[in-house]
Amino acid sequence: MTRKEIGVAVIGFGWMGQAHTRSYLRIPTLFQERTYDPELIIISDNMQERVDEAVESFGFREGTTNWEDAVNHPDVDVVCVCAPNMLHEPIAIAAAEAGKHVFCEKPVGGTPEQTVRIEAASRKAGVITGVGYNYRWAPLVQYAKNLIADGTLGEITNYNGRFFTMYGSDPMGLLSWRFQLDGAGHGVSSDILSHSIDLAHMLVGPIKKVVGTGHTYIPDRPLPKEGGTHYDAGQPGDPTGPVENEDYFGAMVQFESGARGTFEASRTIVGPESQCAFEIYGTKGSLKWNLETMNELQLNLVGDTARGYTTVYAGDRYPYHGNFVPGDANSIGYEDLKVIEDFEFLSSVAAGRRHHPGFSEAIDYVSVQDALLRSWKSEKWEDVTNIASD
Repeated sequence: MTRKEIGVAVIGFGWMGQAHTRSYLRIPTLFQERTYDPELIIISDNMQERVDEAVESFGFREGTTNWEDAVNHPDVDVVCVCAPNMLHEPIAIAAAEAGKHVFCEKPVGGTPEQTVRIEAASRKAGVITGVGYNYRWAPLVQYAKNLIADGTLGEITNYNGRFFTMYGSDPMGLLSWRFQLDGAGHGVSSDILSHSIDLAHMLVGPIKKVVGTGHTYIPDRPLPKEGGTHYDAGQPGDPTGPVENEDYFGAMVQFESGARGTFEASRTIVGPESQCAFEIYGTKGSLKWNLETMNELQLNLVGDTARGYTTVYAGDRYPYHGNFVPGDANSIGYEDLKVIEDFEFLSSVAAGRRHHPGFSEAIDYVSVQDALLRSWKSEKWEDVTNIASD
């Protein structure tokens, strides 16, 4: 089979940029049905040692500390943006204007306004876009989607979504870019809450009305070290700086379908390690899924004489699980979801078709985020309106 070569540039070689790079390397080993082969053309990072590692250990053809060189490289077809949130706008827009297809980590911009400008520029350029809502691709999440779509759960009445993580629970955790306005933009509402609401959009549909509130529990943190991440910690007595965005956000929502829902996101909660989870309740049944046990789904159907939740194990009968491991209850992991995500996006690029989730789905989320931020300020219910630019 003759396969098309797709030249890739990765901008930002922290843990997320490395995860995507490993995905590009793994695609040929996992998806024999592919119509293309990824080519690692150029890496860009602001730290020269990371650039060197990317070239020497990961196989990029070349590297640079100037992202503009990467997005303008003549052999690049796709730019994967993994820099801090507030840097996404200039990189993504420049890539689109250079005619490159753009994959950007969620929620595309650090603020709703940035996401709007990025989406508008990409739409004007006519390029294919993708956004890093990778939890959509968990095989059992896809199974849950099918159970809702085929009516197995009946009419959906209630939805509970949450993303609880401990990465910011240690007061000695460093003041990385995620805690600062000029690096991350907003806090958990631009970070992990976006995953929870995107899953709800995919599974249940649009949200029309919200009321929400945010809070910062740890107001100061030790200053960061060069090259550190939000998982690194300082020591008592280290110099500190202020946390500039929210640690927590909670919301009640009304879906356009009539279903009601609740959402919470926290990076300072103690206990859950990475609990991206949802519970969906319908007139004929309900189900529950949690990233911490991503290879299991709890399913309860009306008429089941056992009258309780049944554990459904992931296996090769669900989409793409069998590309990684055969049989049932043989687990796949987080980076496997990134491989599926990158395979799907590059497949859209190879076919020249619109990709989902793309920047239009990013607009769907930031339209909700915009209403939530307005509600936090007004302390009232706010309508969700699409904030995309004409």
